[in-house]
Amino acid sequence: MNRTANAREFEMIVAMVAEHPEGIGISGLHEAISARFGNINRRTLQRRLVYLVKCGRIVDEGRSVARVYKPRAPASPAPGGAWRVAGPGASYEPYVPVSSDGAEIRAMVRQPLTQRGPAGYDLAFLERYEPGISQYLPDAIRLQLHEIGHTSAAGQAAGTYANSIVDRFSLDLSWASSRLEGNTYTRHDARSLLESGKVAAGKDILETQTILNHKAAVEMLVENAGEIDFDIFTFRNLHAVLSQNLLHDDGVSGHLRRQPLKILGTAFHPLAMPQFIEDSFKLLLDKAGAIPDPFEQAFFLMVQIPYLQPFVDVNKQVSRLGANIPLIKHNLCPMSFLDVPGLAYTEGTLGIYEFRRVELLRDVFVWAYERSCQNYLSAAAAPPAPDPLKIRYQQELIAAVQMLVRGKMAATASNIRRAASAIPGQDREAFMRLLADAMKHLDEGRLARYRLKRSEYVAWIDAGGKPAGN
Repeated sequence: MNRTANAREFEMIVAMVAEHPEGIGISGLHEAISARFGNINRRTLQRRLVYLVKCGRIVDEGRSVARVYKPRAPASPAPGGAWRVAGPGASYEPYVPVSSDGAEIRAMVRQPLTQRGPAGYDLAFLERYEPGISQYLPDAIRLQLHEIGHTSAAGQAAGTYANSIVDRFSLDLSWASSRLEGNTYTRHDARSLLESGKVAAGKDILETQTILNHKAAVEMLVENAGEIDFDIFTFRNLHAVLSQNLLHDDGVSGHLRRQPLKILGTAFHPLAMPQFIEDSFKLLLDKAGAIPDPFEQAFFLMVQIPYLQPFVDVNKQVSRLGANIPLIKHNLCPMSFLDVPGLAYTEGTLGIYEFRRVELLRDVFVWAYERSCQNYLSAAAAPPAPDPLKIRYQQELIAAVQMLVRGKMAATASNIRRAASAIPGQDREAFMRLLADAMKHLDEGRLARYRLKRSEYVAWIDAGGKPAGN
């Protein structure tokens, strides 16, 4: 079994344990997983449970045959069909609010696996979608997303807004998207890896590589926002970056799938014939490019790419990064998938695979986008944090401004350097910039800030201290 299959097993186990906040023993867990997702070896399950407890994804209580497994924190149902966490310091949230249609799909995919399938790839699901006419996202939802996703960079060059938050966005998306595939890095560890190159202790090298690949993929999309498009070239390269060093055969990285594929935990069987895969992927991208609305484009890719499975692996990651292409190009708030519950995402995707129903994944998409907008746009609207240098040298800045004004000295480079002579060498250049800016914006409304009298300011102006127009 390859590493990605292992990751799916881990997420499947965590999701099943989450459904039993009171705890479930290994026998009951083995029976429940086998009924819903297909048989799993009991010893394999036991090893997976030991690992999940060790890395903090679940907890265990009791010993020997009395041992049960529980979510990280007790959960209780919240309004709207979501799950919230009870207790101080709890952080586990297994679901998002769902619509009535979403709840119907959730019930369908929670039936035992033997009652759900089999389901093969249906090309008509793609063919009957007509760009500009068909809608996965109703008008009201798209209007809502446009309202909350609008940024100050609207109308500017493609990628302007994403570039302004690229470091934070890269961290969030790299960690959150990897986590949806079972990656056990914490956000703190992911930050240390991306900012300092520090590999977290005890982590699988493939988990580290996955996060690094996501960062490279985000940078690829943002740096080339004006050139990326809904074409084979863009998506093959996106796959090549995301799958680097993760596949058993590196020769298939960046290439369309030419072999049958089995997906764990579902009755769905993807398309197998290489020529049909290639033709269908070209049709998929042509339709995506012809969709007039960026949010409809984004969600269309999240639906159709995993359903087609055009690559041998990493398809959902490609769909999540690809969904950001229209958002980045139109300077809308991007989507990081931060805090998206793995169970909700997995069941939404199963609804596509087995029933070609988009409503549950749509609930996840809308919730995830609202979460991203709250994360980035509210932070952008907040006042900037004070400059630490201004705080450290507040009294020195006051004294320097007073020296120039009371000495009737013009704010020339030489006079500013003279006024900053007492500042330590490592901070002097930055302090001089602060002083020059303070002198440039000095007016009668800011005199109290520097404890100056109006008469002193007028005398400085009369002496030519501040040229007209400054």
